[in-house]
Amino acid sequence: MIDRRTLLVRGGLTALAMGVAPRMAFAKAETDRRFVFIIQRGAADGLGIVAPVGDPAFVGQRGDLAADFASAPRLDATFALHPAMAQSLAMFQARQALFAHAVASPYRDRSHFDGQNVLETGGAGAYQLKDGWMNRMLALVPSGEAKAIAVSATVPMALRGPREVASYAPSALPEASDDMLQRVAMLYEGDSQLHGLWSEALSTRALTGDLAANNGQNAAATGQLAARLLAPANGARMAMIETGGWDTHTGQRARLAANLKGLDAMIGALKTGLGPAWADTTVLVATEFGRTVAVNGTGGTDHGTGTAAMLLGGGVKGGRVLADWPGLAAAQLYENRDLRPTMQLDALIAGAVAGAYGIDPGKAMAVLFPNGQKAAALGGLVA
Repeated sequence: MIDRRTLLVRGGLTALAMGVAPRMAFAKAETDRRFVFIIQRGAADGLGIVAPVGDPAFVGQRGDLAADFASAPRLDATFALHPAMAQSLAMFQARQALFAHAVASPYRDRSHFDGQNVLETGGAGAYQLKDGWMNRMLALVPSGEAKAIAVSATVPMALRGPREVASYAPSALPEASDDMLQRVAMLYEGDSQLHGLWSEALSTRALTGDLAANNGQNAAATGQLAARLLAPANGARMAMIETGGWDTHTGQRARLAANLKGLDAMIGALKTGLGPAWADTTVLVATEFGRTVAVNGTGGTDHGTGTAAMLLGGGVKGGRVLADWPGLAAAQLYENRDLRPTMQLDALIAGAVAGAYGIDPGKAMAVLFPNGQKAAALGGLVA
């Protein structure tokens, strides 16, 4: 077990004061199952990830953004998956992934900050709750020696709260140059312990940046790191990973494809790194809200409402798309511009947690979303 004192000592040894590693948060949760939340900050375009190609209005509404789906792999008669997500498609075909569409949190405005706060706290509105649903989730599982880890520049709101969490943050000093980091690495080459710790710190330097960076290699490294933290018998059992780059106001087609390639690489690396533990792992991918149905004048989309979410893992009852599809015709849109939400994201999350940990769905909904709309948690998501 790594306690706070050990973490702080290691933080000093590896020169984390130079700001090269993400903040990590640990919390107790005694279980063999793993749960990972990947947040897509910036409002990911669900219509550009899981496209309703069977909707008669799809091509006309999406314009050039529909081109990537002309020969994209079909998930069913209505939906196709973006071709950049090849590994996720393989998981879907193996019935280890499902997609939920036309989903949204209770938030109905279009501010990133407010929307992310609602998503992470599980409140009915922005800033109503002071702790996050993942922190409250710790009360639902047996306490013990297992840990929850946040891989991020700061402890995300979803993990903040009264449950036991030890953390350390990088210094506010200016970020070191690549040349400086390489010189420090050379100094540590003669010390096997420090060199290993320093190398691991360097590998986390850009974890929450744009997933498209370095042709997706940074994203894959993030998945590998998360797997190393989750796989050991005495390792973490819950994790949260922050991703960015989803705010595609301009040039969306190329940018979204690159970001999805990175996300796919991250999930694939997580699956590979976990090995047999993947069978007991549930991965949730969600964003604060969707984007407009129509393309704007700069080849992008603006802040919207309904979007798509993903559940992946060895225990997920996958191979399907969950959707009460509202349609994309003009008269069917929310406020004449957005995908109309027909499924509550809160119900999806509560159902995933309940299924993953064998918790009563009603209790999961009440604890995770105490100010919610009192909808029933979705059942049958995880074996």
